[in-house]
Amino acid sequence: MRQTMGTRKIDGNLYLKMLVGGAAMLSAHADEINDLNVFPVPDGDTGTNMARTIEGGISQSEKEGPQESIGKFSKSFSRGALLSARGNSGVILSQIFAGINQGLENHDTVDAGELADAFRMGISKSYAAVRNPTEGTILTVFRESTEYAADRIGEESSVEDFLRFHIDEAKRSLKATKEILPVLAEADVVDSGAAGYLYIAEGMFDALTGKSIQTGPRNLSKPESDVDIDLFTRDSVLEFGYCTEFLLRLTTAKVDPDSFCIDTVLGDLETLKGESVVAYKEGDIIKVHVHTFRPGDVLARMQDYGEFLTVKIENMSVCHSDPPKAPSKPAAARKKLAVVAVSNGAGLSELFIGMGADRIVSGGQTCNPSIEEFIEAFRSCPADNIIVLPNNSNIIMTARQAADLYTDSAVYVVETKSLIQGYSALSVITPGITDMDILTANALRAASEVTECEVTCAVRDAVIDGRKIRKGEYMAISRGRIAATAVTAEDAVTAMLEQCEDMDMCELITIFAGKNVPEDKAGELAEKLEETYDDCEVRVFCGGQDVYDYYIAAE
Repeated sequence: MRQTMGTRKIDGNLYLKMLVGGAAMLSAHADEINDLNVFPVPDGDTGTNMARTIEGGISQSEKEGPQESIGKFSKSFSRGALLSARGNSGVILSQIFAGINQGLENHDTVDAGELADAFRMGISKSYAAVRNPTEGTILTVFRESTEYAADRIGEESSVEDFLRFHIDEAKRSLKATKEILPVLAEADVVDSGAAGYLYIAEGMFDALTGKSIQTGPRNLSKPESDVDIDLFTRDSVLEFGYCTEFLLRLTTAKVDPDSFCIDTVLGDLETLKGESVVAYKEGDIIKVHVHTFRPGDVLARMQDYGEFLTVKIENMSVCHSDPPKAPSKPAAARKKLAVVAVSNGAGLSELFIGMGADRIVSGGQTCNPSIEEFIEAFRSCPADNIIVLPNNSNIIMTARQAADLYTDSAVYVVETKSLIQGYSALSVITPGITDMDILTANALRAASEVTECEVTCAVRDAVIDGRKIRKGEYMAISRGRIAATAVTAEDAVTAMLEQCEDMDMCELITIFAGKNVPEDKAGELAEKLEETYDDCEVRVFCGGQDVYDYYIAAE
């Protein structure tokens, strides 16, 4: 057993320093983690998701101020990481820290053995969060490295000893992910979530041992927009009001934070004629988004209940460089059923709203939404029952976690794994069916029966399922496998459909063209499919999605 002189106890301030080091190390390698993609597609986002998750925890704890108690600090960090979690690896990471928090919550300081016990609780919590845990992933690497390190420390061990053992085993375990999952070996990559975790652990160790880390402003969150101030001049008249957002800490000098009801805030905002209201309570924190012509009146009223942690006010008449927010239906009185759908692309989002979705959560490949974004969407469409269409396999776990946290409605997650599955599911969701089990079963069946594919260009040479892919070739990807390749995106679509055995039963082919596809190309593809499948109706929509040239649905 290796023993070194080192840190015997860590408190909340030192734990923060370690986590900042972990976040900095992960951020520095986020692009590298994103590139650990099985398919040669530029849609990897594991590094970004994990970085934003841990950064959310740090931001939350920093808002609440320094905490010498590791238990108190860990609680705020864990809560922030949970609400910021996005993507499967981000959610699993948040659950690892949630378990660690359970082991730290009753301590002001911990030694190596107590830290090891907390890490073991992280194993249990993270495995329990995954419906069907897959070995050869971040779960395996965290479990094996924690158990290895915990078994090799004693009463005289330092925290450095524990982390050193932990990291040594994590490196070995990471390499072994290729042996456990054949798909990783074929693509010649290790598991991206596990690689991201190793960088976090190494960054925490470096911070603990005094190595130089990035401690300046971190840029993992969305950058500030460029504002065109010339769009609102001295002669302008305010047309759209102000987008006002704030975090309010309820204070005991003004209210009872534990019994304070969010309905009080909602009632105030209605009286003050606020619009597009999203407000919820998390512990003693109130978060509010509201559109108002008099933000000062809103802030003055809210200060009756506590004090502000953050405030942001933007003139909505002024143009920003941000893409437009996802469309949503106007807020209405509470109803029986609402639908929240994830979408990427203005055209697809508008289509989903037209088909009956009440709220759109912007997201997809490379931009997975967080748990907090789902909860805000649930708050904004009050209903007895809410159906969620995550429309991406990497978003399902986030949606489920958000559904578990939300208590104001019964939330049902229909596990749609693509936008096309979401499109098909939404087409059969009708408010007239009041039995939610039947309604969700119908939606899931519609999603599973649609023939679908996503078409994009390979960014590197690869071998997938024995098929050689060349950089620059177009791939038609259907239900997690490459169904066809071709020189052009349009030829990849036709090649994929030619392989479908039941196309003679097909009645409708829907084409969703990406934002970079010329209109004439999409039109030519539609004409070709109409000639080939003369009994089918062919529809073309400008989906406006990133990364993928076409989404295709055949029904």
